[in-house]
Amino acid sequence: MFKLTSLNLNGIRSASTKGLEAWLAGHQPDCICVQEVKAQAADVQGRFEAVAGLKGHFHFAEKKGYAGVGVYSRHEPSDVVLGFDGGEFDAEGRYVELRFDTPGRKLSLISAYFPSGSSGPERQDAKYRFLALMYPHLTALKGEREFVLCGDINIAHQQADLKNWRSNQKNSGFLPEERAWMTQLLSDGGLVDVYRRLQPDTTEACYTWWSNRGQAYAKNVGWRLDYHLATPALAAQARTEAIYKAEKFSDHAPITIEYDFSL
Repeated sequence: MFKLTSLNLNGIRSASTKGLEAWLAGHQPDCICVQEVKAQAADVQGRFEAVAGLKGHFHFAEKKGYAGVGVYSRHEPSDVVLGFDGGEFDAEGRYVELRFDTPGRKLSLISAYFPSGSSGPERQDAKYRFLALMYPHLTALKGEREFVLCGDINIAHQQADLKNWRSNQKNSGFLPEERAWMTQLLSDGGLVDVYRRLQPDTTEACYTWWSNRGQAYAKNVGWRLDYHLATPALAAQARTEAIYKAEKFSDHAPITIEYDFSL
């Protein structure tokens, strides 16, 4: 079994002070995709290059203390791809892809951090630009190789994916246009929401993010924003899923799925 975890760190240094490395040492994933690293190469060097026996590969944002993604892997990739659009969003450090190619198989593990539009119209427009670029990228990639994209997608797809869906229908993360994009990706785009394949009916148990306002975490007033999106052949090999909430390393919870394949 291949244990694959995804977690938005909300800062790698912050998550480290909250017990992340000890948890990883006990949890022992084969790979963890991380988002919102909020660090630069100099911050990682000599401190976070490897954790719990996993080697990290990163795509940092140009802006300090902002975004950034990484993949920690127990296995050495055959190639590492940083970025996907060659422009605006590569500068924000939102995509890193590890390729594990062997004769007869092309397989990628991707960590992606989709923009949030919650800070205002300008960032919502940027989010729509990102989605418009990401869709053709993923559909083209699907024609070339098998992959699992892990990440903070910043979209709750269905009503079951957030607690207060009625009051959030005009808020970023649950806008009709965003949800329609996800629907298209999972239908015409041919990708699979792996968690929902394994747990089609869960509601409160599926949340992976909670606002820091009020008692959202204590009351489980959450959203499902973190996903494994996979090509059908890999999604069919998913066996178990778990969202870890016992300790809080971030405002997100790690989501782990075990797959019946090996690298």
